Amino acid sequence: MSTNRQFKLKQRPVGMVKREDFEFVCGPVPEPGDGEFLVRNAYISLDPAMRGWMNEGKSYVPPVGIGEVMRAGAVGKIVRSNHPKFAVGEHVVGLFGVQDYAVSNGKGVTKIDPKLAPLPVYLGTLGMPGMTAYFGLLEVGKPKAGDTVVVSGAAGAVGQVVGQIAKIKGCRVVGIAGGAEKCRYVVDELGFDACIDYKNEDVRKALKQHCPQGVNVYFDNVGGDILDTVLTQLAMRARIVICGAISQYNNTAPVKGPSNYLSLLVNRASMTGMVVFDWADRYGEAVREMGGWLAAGRLKTREDIAEGLENFPETLLRLFKGDNIGKLVLKV
Repeated sequence: MSTNRQFKLKQRPVGMVKREDFEFVCGPVPEPGDGEFLVRNAYISLDPAMRGWMNEGKSYVPPVGIGEVMRAGAVGKIVRSNHPKFAVGEHVVGLFGVQDYAVSNGKGVTKIDPKLAPLPVYLGTLGMPGMTAYFGLLEVGKPKAGDTVVVSGAAGAVGQVVGQIAKIKGCRVVGIAGGAEKCRYVVDELGFDACIDYKNEDVRKALKQHCPQGVNVYFDNVGGDILDTVLTQLAMRARIVICGAISQYNNTAPVKGPSNYLSLLVNRASMTGMVVFDWADRYGEAVREMGGWLAAGRLKTREDIAEGLENFPETLLRLFKGDNIGKLVLKV
């Protein structure tokens, strides 16, 4: 290609993100300078966190600036290099943005081997979602064999991995997902013990049924009413991992907080927020262990692959409508 297509943030979204919030531009392919290399993106990661990156205000990373290329994880191949440690032909993963080509100095970039796993897997189970699941569950949730672990967004990129790791660690796992198809997937294919369809079931009643001894670990990806309901079913000294709150990201009204938070006091429970970047120096450890589980068939992965960079805004919306099963990826 002789042009570089890019999606730039045009305005800060209000409510649900729209195509009009972005500017689609075409320009020349950039040239890498000294100590830099040029990556041609093959797949772009679509993550709920992207909605937060568009907002003004303090967060764990600076917001995407108006007029800047939309931030996104991506996997691609090096096509030109002036960097001594990155060679043409190598595959890499990093925050390369929603565009065809990106220039990098190597900071935050990881080399990957497409012979070990397909490229999209490095944006899912062996990428940021997998790292989030691994460290969020094991380091924050601290599950013990025999614990009951509940995970919301169970059919999503993070949730599918959380539940499987919990099973590997000897836990009983109950998922929460929207729709019968997603619930069948996490039980029949991923091996969860049960899954609650929040669209068609009474979540509180189902939690009582599937978690008769209470919830020891709750991995929260959705926030809102689901979090509030799980708080009523905690076991003594339960651990809640606050990973995300996708149900609240497109609110135009104030974020809905938990009204049942006193359950934390009664049950001597804890609720802890986590951001995966805090474990960046240990990603290699997680990739090695999860790669071993994948090779042994103990861990399964599923990618929902959409086509065409030009379809980025509409594909991103699928996340917030709950249309995807597994990790949502855009093939450039």
